[in-house]
Amino acid sequence: MSERVAKHKVVSFTYSILNEKGEVEEKNDNHTQYVHGSDETAFPSVMSEALEGASVGETKEIDLPPEIGFGEYDENKTYRAKMDEMPVEYHKLGAQAVFKDEAGKELMMTVMSVENDEVFLNGNHPLAGKMLKLSMTVKEIRDATVEEVGSGQAEDHKLSESTGKTH
Repeated sequence: MSERVAKHKVVSFTYSILNEKGEVEEKNDNHTQYVHGSDETAFPSVMSEALEGASVGETKEIDLPPEIGFGEYDENKTYRAKMDEMPVEYHKLGAQAVFKDEAGKELMMTVMSVENDEVFLNGNHPLAGKMLKLSMTVKEIRDATVEEVGSGQAEDHKLSESTGKTH
């Protein structure tokens, strides 16, 4: 019987995030690792629940509504300013700036448009407010070490390109 995702197993997987049309918004072919059944702040329970019992090669999909994905789109994280009120380095599409609110919390904002003598900045994640689907494919399962179980963090084991086995 092949090994299955269970508590105290280190699981390596690849993933794709798809939009409502099934188009890939983000893809990660590098092996992401986590210790199954450990700290859920590092790895959300909805994802570990979907992978529970899966074996190597199996793909699991879950819906990612904004509240468990990248958050709701927040108009308060956007800012429009006249170009002459903004430094020149923020007059180009894609430029990024860090702003602080009254409490001192930092927010990275990206210039999304420059038109009609205005600069529009957005601090929302690009996938905020979108209904998405997460597709995860299990690439490797192994027993977690005592240290990994204790810390809840998978050690970075190098994977063989051809076999997916650690060495």
